[in-house]
Amino acid sequence: MKKQTIIAVLGLPGSGKSVVIDYLIKKYGWPKIYFGEVTFDEMRRLGLEVNEKNERRVREGLRKKFGELCYAKRVAKKILQLGSAPIILLESMYSWPEYLFLKKKFGEQFQTIAVYAAPEKRYARLKERKVRPLTPQEAQSRDYSQIENLSQAGPIAMADQLIINESSKRSLYSQIDQLIVEENN
Repeated sequence: MKKQTIIAVLGLPGSGKSVVIDYLIKKYGWPKIYFGEVTFDEMRRLGLEVNEKNERRVREGLRKKFGELCYAKRVAKKILQLGSAPIILLESMYSWPEYLFLKKKFGEQFQTIAVYAAPEKRYARLKERKVRPLTPQEAQSRDYSQIENLSQAGPIAMADQLIINESSKRSLYSQIDQLIVEENN
């Protein structure tokens, strides 16, 4: 029997992580655990409005209060609760310590795919998205915050696989399908 595989889909905001995750869920029915849900749960608990400023404050505040591994530990518990799912998708893992924690905990079962798009492409997408749109200035500020305060660049740099998402969804889906076929051969 094949071991369970945990696939973290990585990338900066607007790179296409959610598009990749949604495609894999639709095509294969794999379950997803979203790291960001920890932030939204806390925002709801505190009665805060969902906006970039509050998200950043809560994201960074939780890590400061409970340690930089608080998200990874909560997500690891959810992974174990899913039990026998052959593949589990992780969306929005951020930091280098989280990457190291999950790599140590799950070993070869833990795999990563980085989704890359140039800043200009990502900022244009973020400006047009329906949920939590960001101005180019807000998007750049978030990039800098996530790279500097959450050490997000490390996991992206160490990704097992890379997908370039700078053209059509059709091209993106083709890259995903090719990656899945290669991994299963």
